[in-house]
Amino acid sequence: MTAIDPARTVSVVGTGTMGQGIAQVALLAGHPVRLYDAAPGRAAEAGRAIAARLDRLVDKGRLDAARRDAALEGLRPAEDPAELADSALVIEAILEQLDAKQKLFVRLESVVRDDCLLATNTSSLSVTAVGGALRLPGRLVGLHFFNPAPLLPLVEVVRGHATDRAAADRARATVAAWGKAPVSCADTPGFIVNRVARPFYAEAFRVHEEGAADPATIDAVLRESGGFAMGPFELTDLIGQDVNNAVTRSVYEAFFHDPKFRPALSQQRLVEAGLLGRKSGQGWFDHAEGAAQPRPHTAEPCAAPDTVGLHGRLPANADVLRSMIEEAGIKVVHDRAVAGQDGFIALPGGTELTLADGSGATDRAHRGPRITFDLALDYRDCPRVALAASENVPAADLTAATGLFQALGKKVSVIGDVPGMIVARTVAMLVDFAEDAAGRGVASREDTDTAMRLGVNYPMGPLEWGRSIGYDWVRRVLRNLDDEYPGGRYAACQPLRRRAAVEESLL
Repeated sequence: MTAIDPARTVSVVGTGTMGQGIAQVALLAGHPVRLYDAAPGRAAEAGRAIAARLDRLVDKGRLDAARRDAALEGLRPAEDPAELADSALVIEAILEQLDAKQKLFVRLESVVRDDCLLATNTSSLSVTAVGGALRLPGRLVGLHFFNPAPLLPLVEVVRGHATDRAAADRARATVAAWGKAPVSCADTPGFIVNRVARPFYAEAFRVHEEGAADPATIDAVLRESGGFAMGPFELTDLIGQDVNNAVTRSVYEAFFHDPKFRPALSQQRLVEAGLLGRKSGQGWFDHAEGAAQPRPHTAEPCAAPDTVGLHGRLPANADVLRSMIEEAGIKVVHDRAVAGQDGFIALPGGTELTLADGSGATDRAHRGPRITFDLALDYRDCPRVALAASENVPAADLTAATGLFQALGKKVSVIGDVPGMIVARTVAMLVDFAEDAAGRGVASREDTDTAMRLGVNYPMGPLEWGRSIGYDWVRRVLRNLDDEYPGGRYAACQPLRRRAAVEESLL
């Protein structure tokens, strides 16, 4: 499908931060742009703000002055929707209220030609519902840009129930021509990113609510072991607790209170208290000027054992620890594997050191002393590893386990005995959510992974992550979590179960 000709006009309705950003993108792609806002004078004010941003880009050497001048020649504010009549595309970026959006598009439909493409930038409302009041709902598509629109490449191109395939394809081709990375998705609550990303926040909040670790430590483990750019506590403080909580609640309501999407009480309490994060000066952390930076719990230096045992093969991507331990000068005594049992490291006092598997370290299936270590994106490169000990672990063995990972160059955070620890349960749930979305046809597998990498900066797409660590391991983590927390939140989706079964049959 051919993109909209750059000589054709693109109009943006709603001139807040997002509207201005979208207008800037369209301008620099060569389109004449009309700005309209229901508030008198707001469109002209937005035009001046866009011009000032382009001036700053020129001053920084990131934009050619001639290109700026050409772009600004095509930027015009409009005082009435009738001035948008020659538009080839109108993108709405007004407040997130269904009736307001419907009324706007009905008004626009009476003005623009029938071949004009209409787009909503909604992040939480149904595109189908927005277009439900239109005479020609087939030309309405969702174009969900991410903030700031000029910088972030991802755009979710959302097909409503009535959206014509040709309209969605043309919208995708157009934003691709603008230098963006479009992904196509069906009209489902949260689309791709806001649907699949829910466990990143929810699992961290639950670990905190259970008293296993403080927010700074959870953030550090997810960053420094899981490879995420930011932890969920610092990220929601940046986004705004009210904004993040509202998205979670919206998705939860839209999925008819599916327990997988249940909001966190601890975040709700922050919102009720007005502790919204950076914009209010206090959220999970204190953001007042001069406030001390939160520090994660990090174990003091401990002596590493001279010798450890290795029984079988460590699951997921943890088998590299064997060579890392040997390279650190620690003797590894090998023993034969036990059929049907994951490998483990035997500490001098007899405690088993195992990869987190979704159960607690203190678990009926593991009667002896056990220490679990958390999943890492890459055990060679990660700077931190988390440990959790069962109640019957001798203090000397917890010291030995801590010293072992410190000898491998890792900081160690000892957390409470919580099922699935931090990274393991988070990644398992992200894989499950992504498999469920792809399996239900929300988006292609490629677009699902692209959306999560570009939209929320994950170190790896969840589907790729699942292939890397093994679907059977992910399924077992979820099965154990489901045993620990009955109720359906951790029940693996059918597409994941099928992939795990295929993987198991090939072993």
